[in-house]
Amino acid sequence: MANRHRGEIAAELDGRTFTLCLTLGALAELETAFEVDDLPALIARFSDASLSAGDMLKIIGAGLRGGGHPLTDAEITEMQAEGGALGYARIVSQLLQATFGQGQ
Repeated sequence: MANRHRGEIAAELDGRTFTLCLTLGALAELETAFEVDDLPALIARFSDASLSAGDMLKIIGAGLRGGGHPLTDAEITEMQAEGGALGYARIVSQLLQATFGQGQ
């Protein structure tokens, strides 16, 4: 079960419930993926409010791996979220809010 106090969320992908969490390792993975130098730059990148499908894949992938699910991006690209693109966006939004707070 996801613990919001630890920055975890529960998300349904392919009809299974997964725990996602942007751990320190997951955040470092995202800094590398988005080619930024530090956390404030990463937060600024997410605050842009225009994330591509590739961006959402990176965030969901890092969150899954941070939540203890050793899935590759190739495996994640095959997963389905209820609601399609809006479902993926909802997962990303919830994960970023759990990690950085409501203001981000």
